[in-house]
Amino acid sequence: MTFSVAVSGASGYAGGEILRLLASHPDAEIRTVTAHSNAGQPLIDHQPHLRSLAHLTLQDTTPDILAGHDVVFLALPHGQSAQYTDMLEGVPLVIDAGADHRLTDPAAWDAFYGGAFSEPWAYGVPELPTGTAKQRDALLGARRIAAPGCNASTVSLSLAPGVAAGVIDPGDIVTVLAVGPSGAGKSLETNLLASEILGTANPYAVGGTHRHIPEIRQALAAAAPAETDIRISFTPVLVPMARGILATSTAPIAPGVTDTQIRGAWESAYADEPFVHLLPEGSFPRTADVLGANTALLGLAIDRAAGRVVVVAAVDNLVKGTAGAAIQSMNIALGLTETTGLSVNGVAP
Repeated sequence: MTFSVAVSGASGYAGGEILRLLASHPDAEIRTVTAHSNAGQPLIDHQPHLRSLAHLTLQDTTPDILAGHDVVFLALPHGQSAQYTDMLEGVPLVIDAGADHRLTDPAAWDAFYGGAFSEPWAYGVPELPTGTAKQRDALLGARRIAAPGCNASTVSLSLAPGVAAGVIDPGDIVTVLAVGPSGAGKSLETNLLASEILGTANPYAVGGTHRHIPEIRQALAAAAPAETDIRISFTPVLVPMARGILATSTAPIAPGVTDTQIRGAWESAYADEPFVHLLPEGSFPRTADVLGANTALLGLAIDRAAGRVVVVAAVDNLVKGTAGAAIQSMNIALGLTETTGLSVNGVAP
C-alpha cells in the first residue's frame, strides 16, 4: 500500500531532508510540498539536489492544502506547528519536526520557549530505553509523533542505557557538543554566515540556556527510576562543518559498579538496534562516518581515574537527528518495516 504524503516547510533544511529520504521510500508518494514566503516557486529552485522531485511546486502552508493526505510532516520553525495541528484532525498521521509537541512539562516549555503550551505527542526516538521497555512501544500505531531535537536525541541515546541500568549517576552529567550550522535551519543570521564560522569554533547557549536541555532531562527521566534527579551541564559549540554532531558526554560511575557491568549496559540496550551501534572497546566515531546515514555511532570509555563514564556519539543532525528519526518513527506507526527507506551507510570521503 502506498501512503500519500505532504511536507510543510519543504524549502528548509529539515523539510528538504525529509523529502530526500521519502523520495526513495517504496511506500510513500510525495504529493504536496508547502512553504510560506517561497510558496508559488518550484521546489527545485530551493532544493536543487532533489532532481526526482523537480515536478513539484511549493504551495501555501494551510490546513486545507495539508489535509487529505495519509501522512503530514511539519518541518516548521519552533512555535509554528501547533497552529495547524488542531485543524488536521482528519489526517491519520502527523509528524512534527519542530519542538511544539516534544515537552510534557508546561513549566519547562515556558522557561525555554515561551508562548502557548501544546499537547505532548509520542516522542520519535524508538531506541531510547524507558525503564524496562523502549520508546518504540509508544510509537506503535501512533497518530501524532514529535520528532526529536537533534542535540537532545544524541545526548539521550548516549546516556540512557547507563541511566536505565543504574551504572551511572545522572545527577552530574556534563556534555559538550560540536555541531554544524545546518541544525539552525536556513536562518539568515550573522553568526551563521560562512565568514563568521569558517576557521573558528564558537560556543553558544552556554550556561544552561539551550532549549534542548529540558528535552534531554525528560528523555533520561523516562529511563530512570521515579524521582531520580537529572542534572546536566550542556555546552554546544558551532564548528565549520555543514552537517554533524559529535557529542562527548560524561557522568559519574555509580558506586560498586564493575567495568563489565558498565559496558554491558550499552551492549544490551543496543545489541539488536539497526541504527544505533556501540563501537568496539577503544574505538570512537567521527562525524564523517555517519554523513547521510540514519546511524548513531557510540564509543564508550571508562575513566576510573576521574570516576566517570565517557560516551562519544556521532550523528548526522539532519538524518538520525531529525528527518531519519521522523521517517523511522513513521514506519513504526504505520506498521511498516522500521528500516524502510533508511540506510546505515554514510557517504565518504
